Parts: sequence; C-alpha cells; structure tokens
Amino acid sequence: MKKYSLSAILLMPLLLACGSAHQTEQQESFTSYVDPMVGSGGHGHVFVGANVPFGMVQLGPSQRVKGWDWCSGYHYSDSTILGFSHTHLSGTGIGDLGDVLLLPSTQPGDTASRFSHANESCRPGYYKVKLDDSGVLAELTATPRTGMHRYSYPAGSDSAYLRLDLNYGIGWDRPTEVRITEENDSTVTGFRYSTGWARDQKIYFAMRFSQPMARCSVDSATATIAFASTGAPLLVKCGLSPNSEKNALANLEAENPGWDFDAVAADADSSWNSQLAKVKLSGGSEADRRKFYTALYHTMFAPALFSDCGRPDEYTIFSLWDTYRAAHPLSTLIHPQLQAAYARTFINIFNKQGKLPVWHLHGNETDCMIGNPGVIVLADLLLKGYVADTLAAYEAMKASCMLDERSLAALKQYGYIPYDSPGGDESVAKGLEYAVADDAVARVAERLGMTDDARYFGERGQAYKRYFDSTTGFMRGRDIKGDFRPEPFDPFSASHRANDYCEGNGWQYIWMVPQDPNGLIELFGSTENFVTKLDSLFVVEGSLGESASPDISGLIGQYAHGNEPGHHTVYLYNYAGQSEKAAPLLRRIMNEMYTTEPDGLCGNEDVGQMSAWFVLSAMGIYQVEPAGGAFVFGSPLFDSASIEVGDGRTFEIRANGNSPENIYIQSARLNGKPYDKDYIDFETIRRGGVLEFEMGPQPAGKASE
Repeated sequence: MKKYSLSAILLMPLLLACGSAHQTEQQESFTSYVDPMVGSGGHGHVFVGANVPFGMVQLGPSQRVKGWDWCSGYHYSDSTILGFSHTHLSGTGIGDLGDVLLLPSTQPGDTASRFSHANESCRPGYYKVKLDDSGVLAELTATPRTGMHRYSYPAGSDSAYLRLDLNYGIGWDRPTEVRITEENDSTVTGFRYSTGWARDQKIYFAMRFSQPMARCSVDSATATIAFASTGAPLLVKCGLSPNSEKNALANLEAENPGWDFDAVAADADSSWNSQLAKVKLSGGSEADRRKFYTALYHTMFAPALFSDCGRPDEYTIFSLWDTYRAAHPLSTLIHPQLQAAYARTFINIFNKQGKLPVWHLHGNETDCMIGNPGVIVLADLLLKGYVADTLAAYEAMKASCMLDERSLAALKQYGYIPYDSPGGDESVAKGLEYAVADDAVARVAERLGMTDDARYFGERGQAYKRYFDSTTGFMRGRDIKGDFRPEPFDPFSASHRANDYCEGNGWQYIWMVPQDPNGLIELFGSTENFVTKLDSLFVVEGSLGESASPDISGLIGQYAHGNEPGHHTVYLYNYAGQSEKAAPLLRRIMNEMYTTEPDGLCGNEDVGQMSAWFVLSAMGIYQVEPAGGAFVFGSPLFDSASIEVGDGRTFEIRANGNSPENIYIQSARLNGKPYDKDYIDFETIRRGGVLEFEMGPQPAGKASE
C-alpha cells in the first residue's frame, strides 16, 4: 500500500492490543461485560444459550420458526419455547441445525411452553429460564462436545417427563433417518440424519440421566421419558459426535464424567473469561465495554469443533464470504493456536470435495454465496506463517480457482464474467470476488517462487478493471461482446440475487476491490475524483426498489454496514491519504450501528463478521487487503487495548488523550520511536510491543477551532 506520513494524512486512530500491566487483571471478570441477548432481536439472528468458545455444542432454546428472523432458532420477540436443542447457527441468513431437542414438562403430551424474559437469563456458558406452563426451571451449560441440563420440577409435582424430539429442525432442516435406542435405565443413544441447507447432515448423540427412567416410550422420531418424582433436580448430559454413537458416548465420558452442574458451568465461564481476556481494555464508557466484549464473545461461536476427543481438531461452520473480511484476520491476531487446525481442515475439505470450502456446514459444502473465499482465508494463513504444508495449500488454492463451476469457466474464457453467459447473474459481484481470491493466489505464488502462476493469477486479480465504467464511475455488467448493459443504469436499484450485484447495488459495489485500493483509485483518474465519489457514497439517497435484499441495512447514504461487502469501505480513505475523513464515520458506525439492546446489530451477525468489524475498529485497526495485508489505522474507542498475540507476547495500543471529541491521531510512536505510517503489518504486531497515539479534536496539521 502507499505509505503516507501521519502529518501528511491527517488522522487515523487505533488501539489494538497488548496489555497494560494492571495489578488486578487476573481477577477481572470479562464475562460480566457480555450480554448474549444483544443481536437476538431485529435481524441479528444470534444464538442464545450455553456453549464454550469454538465448541461443537450450542445448547439453547429453540422456538417455532416463524420466518427469516428465526434463523438461529430463537428470536427475542417470541414468548414460546419448544425445547432445548444442542446445535444452532448464529447470525446466518439461512436456518439449519437444531438437532436433538429436549423439553421437560409435568405432562406427557406437552410439546411447548410459554416463557417470559423476566424469568430468563443468559451469560457465557450458562442459560436459565422458567417454563411458565409447567413451572419447570431449566438451566443449561456446556463443554466443547457435551451439553448439560438441570431441570428443577415444581415442588410437590408427582410427575416428571422429558420429551426427546428428533423431528425438530431449524429453517430448511428436515430429518431423513433417525434412531433412538434405550441402552439401559439411564442412557439413551441415537442419531439424526437430516437434509436442509446442509444436504446430508449426520449427528450422533449419547444421553445420560441422573435418575433412572421409569418409562421410555419411543414413537418414531420422538421419545417420552418418565421419571420418578424424587424432588431432586433431573440432570441430563448429552454428548455429540459427527462420527458415531460410540464416539458420542466416549466424548461424554471424556469431557463430562460427573454430575456437578455448577462446576461445569464454572468451567465454561472460565473458558470464556480466558478467551475474552486476550484483549484487555482501559478507558471507554461502560456501554462501549459491553459492546466490545459482547462482540468479541460473538466472534468465538464459530468455526466450531467437528472432531471427536482424541483426534486432531477439525472445524466446521465456515461462513467465509462474510468472515474472510474481518473475523479471520482478527482470529490470526488473538487465536494463533487455532490457525494451523483451520489450515489443516481446509486442506482436508479440499481433498474430500476437490475444492476449498465456500460455505461449509457439518461436512457439507453448501456453495452459499459467491467467489472463492476459502482461497482468501488459506492464503492469508499461509502468508502469515500458519500453514505447515505450503505446497499442499497452494495446490488447493490453485485448483479451486481453475475449476469450471460457478461462472469460473466464463471468467477463464473472457477474462471477466459476462452477464449473458451461463450463470451470469450477479456477474459483477462474482467477478469482483473472484478477483480478490485470484490476487491472493498470486501473492502466495510469488512468495513460493511460482513466477508464471504469479503472473497469471496477478492478471486475473486485476479483472475488476473490466467492470469499471469510466463514464458513470460505477462497476457495471458487460455482455459477451464486451458492451456494458444497456441504459438506463440505476446505481440505486437492487434486486435480490437477480441483477449484476449480490445483495447490493451499484453504489455499494464500486469499492469491492480490497486487494488493490491503489489500483481502484487510479481508475478514477485522480485521488481527488476518487475521494469525491467516496464522499458521495455517504450522502446520496435513492430507492433500492421493492426487490432489494433485506441484508442491505445499516445505511449511511448508500453505505450499508449491515452487509459485509462494504465493511472495508470507510478505510479506503487511508489509501487516498485522507484518513481524517474516516474517523468521524467510524465513530458514527460504532456508536449508532452497535448498541447494547436485543436489536443492537444493524444486520445479520454473520457468524462473527459483524462483531469482528467492531472489535478491530474499536481497537483502531482494520485489515483491508484480505490476504496478508497490513492493518490500517482508524479511530479507537478506548484509551488502550492490549492483545495477547501468542508465545507470551503482547501488543499494546495506547490512545493518549482519547475522548468522544478527540477522534483524530496527531502523531504515533512504536516502541518509543516516532512512527509515520498509517498502517502496521502483521509481523510487527506478532512480535509484541507498544503502539502509542496522541489524539486530538482536529486532523493532524489543522488548527484547533
């Protein structure tokens, strides 16, 4: 990227990570700042319930799916619970999972219960609710591969029932084959095969009860289990496995052999606290701290474990079109110990399906969304030194980009994707996304000395220029002959999955060149022209049309923070040498598009991406260039942020004089020495140290008013 001095570019704030050595840090409860209900209303679609970081089990309440906003199986507006299932997605735009649902009751025929938020609470690793219809108090906690339930039946109740339901699924999910087996008087095993978004999902379970079953009546995909009324709470433990009932039982025995619910819940809280503690903050408001740690919490639901105890860790739930932009770059900073497993998982997926993951879910490639985002993530991991078998990784990237599926054949034939070629819908969006992946392959090829490949994929990474119409200043669809789509052209119009763009319009897709911002600027003829166009994005208004995707949300002018293709856009000001224009916009987004309320997200959480943007931006940095790129500076919310970057090292970002008014960086020092760049590379962060900013109310070099 271009190198600008701080004084020349007037601003940019940040604060990332490493700690100030506070004497009481070890005692601080970071989980106390987390509100799992944030994002459970509106269109956030977040999971609510009990889990541990990156665990296989997401145990929580499941409701009757009433529409798009129930993609996670739960929405804050609802007042009915069907039971508690062991798998959920978080923040997706499509529903699935909801496997192995349990409902406690005092009547054998109950299939649901009303509840009130007044009798509901949730914290990391623990969920509690009173079921109004039965009076049962339900409490949930989890280990990585097991869920644990504690059901307290009403005093004096002479009956205690538990309904096991394998029919229930979220969204498109439907069972195809199930089995429930009574192993003994306290153990039930089984499996659930289903089809939906994941077309061939298989989950195996083993369930144990703290009391012997009085009766277990199995009817196809459901079982009604009766227990003697002892007055003591009923405890249930359920282990999951992607491979077999035997392995599910082994996972249960390995991770949760006892019956101490409170100890398991305490361990879950400790697991969350240790992960949240990887970023320690000072300063900032109470609300900002709650937003930050809730966001950080949401980034650690996925990728989720998808392997049994005793085997090498592998993962699933890769929403890569979303997460390559911020969630994975954040993970490379704060979870270095996971990156090798992610790389190994990617290569194993490639070996099974012949391409890197696009949107991989429980052993299934869904091919959801566009581009080759798995290529981008693996390239970033390789360039950052997290990939052991670099040659295998490179061959997987190259092969994935050379397939003929999903409009790649047209791209190879024409050098762009014509809108009138087979699969030419969303041609501009597809072409721009493929260019990001191709550029990533080129960077890896250059690193590995593959000169010819570097040249070939480097040229493909520049294909974005083929869509640029200099007469209008927009990215536009072209036909097989090379002509732009006929007029009239309306840059405001959006048609969901049916026009030249994907969940967006012409205004939003101008900027989808994160791999080469300087090249994008050159297309406009001058930096001044580029900045004028970028300025316009945040003020222009026009109708999206009735067919627009609901994902186009969180609008400032035509900037849509609620959808991922625009997440890097504000930071493009840095590449134009005018980062002072980014600071107020970044603060506005952080203050207005994220709140502490149930509807506190302006769009889908998208498996951690929406939250990762906030975490990075609140620390003052963002990785614009997706594959091995530097972290550019923004406008930090906190006085300092300290990140544990691995091997006992920390990287601290201090923002001296930071306040709601002092949003601009005046000068910077790195490890005590003057620093005149508006970005910092990954390796510098990984080495640890202190990056220090002086903040002010006006851009650097401008007189205070």
